[in-house]
Amino acid sequence: MLLGVCFVALSNVFKVLVPQSVRNGLNYVTDAIKEYDLAPAAEKAGFSEIVDATLFKFGLTVIGFTILTGIFMYFMRQTIIVVSRLIEYDMRKDLFAHYEKLDTAFYKRNKTGDLMSRITEDVSKVRMYLGPALLYGINLSTLFIVVIYAMLQVSLKLTLWTLLPLPFLSVSIYLVSSMIHKKSELIQIQLAKLNSISQEVFSGIRVVKSYNKETQFVAHFDEACAEYKSKSLALAKVNALFYPLMILLIGISVMITVYVGGVEVSKGNITYGNIAEFIIYVNYLTWPFTSVGWIASLIQQADASQKRINAFLNTEASISNGQDILEEISGDIHFKNVNFTYPDTGIHAIKNLNLQIKKGEKVAIIGRTAAGKSTLADLLLRMYDIDQGQISIGGKNINELNLQSLRNGIGYVPQDVFLFSDTIENNIRFGHAEASLEEIKQYAQYASVHHEIEKLSNKYQTLVGERGVTLSGGQKQRVSIARAFIKDPEIIILDDCLSAVDANTEKVVLEYLSEVIKNKTAIIITHRIYGLLSFDKILVLDDGEIIENGTHEELMELKGHYFDLYEHQHQDLELDEG
Repeated sequence: MLLGVCFVALSNVFKVLVPQSVRNGLNYVTDAIKEYDLAPAAEKAGFSEIVDATLFKFGLTVIGFTILTGIFMYFMRQTIIVVSRLIEYDMRKDLFAHYEKLDTAFYKRNKTGDLMSRITEDVSKVRMYLGPALLYGINLSTLFIVVIYAMLQVSLKLTLWTLLPLPFLSVSIYLVSSMIHKKSELIQIQLAKLNSISQEVFSGIRVVKSYNKETQFVAHFDEACAEYKSKSLALAKVNALFYPLMILLIGISVMITVYVGGVEVSKGNITYGNIAEFIIYVNYLTWPFTSVGWIASLIQQADASQKRINAFLNTEASISNGQDILEEISGDIHFKNVNFTYPDTGIHAIKNLNLQIKKGEKVAIIGRTAAGKSTLADLLLRMYDIDQGQISIGGKNINELNLQSLRNGIGYVPQDVFLFSDTIENNIRFGHAEASLEEIKQYAQYASVHHEIEKLSNKYQTLVGERGVTLSGGQKQRVSIARAFIKDPEIIILDDCLSAVDANTEKVVLEYLSEVIKNKTAIIITHRIYGLLSFDKILVLDDGEIIENGTHEELMELKGHYFDLYEHQHQDLELDEG
């Protein structure tokens, strides 16, 4: 950055030498014309050749200074602008890394679009300050000092008259730029609204069509478009003032320079070359003065953006890493007097829960919606930290374990299945980066999705689209199961992950499941009872508390909540078969 400042100064020094060379050239011509007129006829013969040769040297001098100015301008951009791009890269990388450290509660409190704007628009505005704004600010400062010094060396009076319109130019441009900035912000807000309407309609196009609401949404979108058009036209009208105003004030400055300069030449205070020199100086100072408003606007935007960025960078994750040492997790899982309330909603999801799962056990957690089943999985993965009690694995408090070790040791298939916009192969490989295609196919067979993948035109190279939109709900669930299995974790958590598959597919998956997880600790969260799996323990959860606990036979003998659920499920199956 400091080197860039030096290059800016050097480019302006050579830039100022150009009008001085032009001045010397014009003065030479005027003097030469006077000498030619006074010279005897005999001496006029070779006069033009001498003048031509001298002017050619002046021309070469101007070209030389211009080339040097261009070279240093190139280097000033290669330093200051490149530095701003490198800082932009670092900021985006740091923001992304910081976002990944933040907990689930943070993402529930903040909108995705808002987070995206921090890492894109806000960082770009800060870069515009660090790059163009600083570059033009430094350029204005150094050029102003060098040019004003050169002008004062010629004439104080002409300098003051020449610079008179420039402050008005800066103020006018600042006011116009402020208006443009405000109107641009309104346009951006309206554009975001248009994008939101479009995205919502495209995402929910089936619902829109099924309710026959196309005309209503077209009218709604048309209304938003009309408002966008109105605001864009208002901006265009303000923009129309910008260049005419700039040209007018520059023209006034040039006229003043020519008039006052002519008066001074007639008095013998300056030369004709000085008038040409000053006109070039006016043109030099025009853009820097014009850019004052633009620079001020960039600084204001960058200030607001940096505050927003700092607010996120200063946000501390409530989930802290227990230690830096990586280790494999295994052993019993123990929930001891665990209480948990969701920080964003205040819902008391888990109430004084005690649970012990031995290594290698298969446990089913059954209960109605919002009973707290998925919350147990989130707590075991430390998506949230508990309020009271302790969760331990292998006798170690999970808060003291390395987060990477903890999560590497758990294969989790969430209720809300998420697939990346990539190939099916890469979505499964997400669970194990080094997996071969043969391994991927094997685990896809375990998840009972291999044959369906093979029927697709591009098979495992098929792009699943955003959030897996090109696959059915059942296919997405099974690809997600294959992704968890290929990870080969010590603990497997399946959170209602067979809700979108038919009974036959469910049977195949459960048969493979029995084989794959026979040596693993498995926690299966569900609304349904799976007769094909032999569970060591079944927990019935209601309102964050375990109300029943035991094997299938023990719970059937109790004739409580589990018994009622089992009976209702079998009645539904008999009705379906009937």
